[in-house]
Amino acid sequence: MEKIEKLLDHRYVLDFFNKRVLPLYPDFGKIKKIKIIPHKKFIWTGTYHVVLEFRVFFPVKVSNGSKKKIKQFSFFCTAHSSEPRKNVYDILNYLWSNGFSKGFLTIPKPILYSKYFNASFYRGVKGDSLLEFIKEKNKPEIEKIVKKTAEWLSKLHKIAEPKDINLNKNNKKIKTVVPGYKKIIKDIEDKYGGKYTHDLRKIYDCLIDLEEDFFKLTDKRWLIHGDVHPDNIIKISKDKMAMIDFTDICLSDFARDLGTFLQQLEYKLKRNNYSGSYIKKIHDIFLSNYCKKARIKYNIRLRERIKLYYYWTAIRTAVYWLTKHNPDPERSEPLILEVKKKLKI
Repeated sequence: MEKIEKLLDHRYVLDFFNKRVLPLYPDFGKIKKIKIIPHKKFIWTGTYHVVLEFRVFFPVKVSNGSKKKIKQFSFFCTAHSSEPRKNVYDILNYLWSNGFSKGFLTIPKPILYSKYFNASFYRGVKGDSLLEFIKEKNKPEIEKIVKKTAEWLSKLHKIAEPKDINLNKNNKKIKTVVPGYKKIIKDIEDKYGGKYTHDLRKIYDCLIDLEEDFFKLTDKRWLIHGDVHPDNIIKISKDKMAMIDFTDICLSDFARDLGTFLQQLEYKLKRNNYSGSYIKKIHDIFLSNYCKKARIKYNIRLRERIKLYYYWTAIRTAVYWLTKHNPDPERSEPLILEVKKKLKI
């Protein structure tokens, strides 16, 4: 039995939460029950990568003899056998203490880190993702959430670099983002022969060179989320939203968050049959609101950096469809052709 499988055992989990989580909630006397929901469960011999949700039910103390009420919270665990997860807990704490614990722009609340499981635990946020509103064709909500996303990112990018947190250095550059572009090329060559290798190698070389050119101009780096897409953006209430999933947070070019989000947003809008004119409208809403909140000008240099990361995110999506368990090359090929055309290679 792999040790991570203990977090799928109800008896163990109940004992773990009673010891580690219940003391953090003194208003509750006990835990009634816990429901375990695996969102990602990759467990092999000696290695694992999981994202688990624990729905915890606390009986609420009452003094007037009325029927006891049950309070429910969702706690999440992100754990990886070989990749750091303490940095997720540390960075959530850092952001929590730097303005993201209050107001209308928030994050999940950090709860604890387990060295034994190499796992970070945090309390989830309740709400609907931007992707759900895209699927529902709810344009007014899409526009509101996109504006809030721009504001959330501008707030993140203004935060000072944390000094004592071990952020994943490999995430800083296209060249080294896990699993590394050389491994990606090799895996695809092994799987498909030379069908995609030449194009992908030329695209990666071009994107890496463009990024390096910018980094040579400045030592400035920004704290970025690293994985901004519609599924990670949660509307909590009328004016309140949260960003989730901080496993890719790092110090890099803030334009990466902008390009990543725009590509993923537009990709989902296209998949759900939105018109080109509406997609352009959303694109403009996001960029204009970001620049306004960040107090920067949208000039040609920023535009080109955003495009760089837009194309990189498109290629990451293409690689995903080529290398996933049940590959779908037909969804990859249009993305590869689009990027080739835009980069003129």
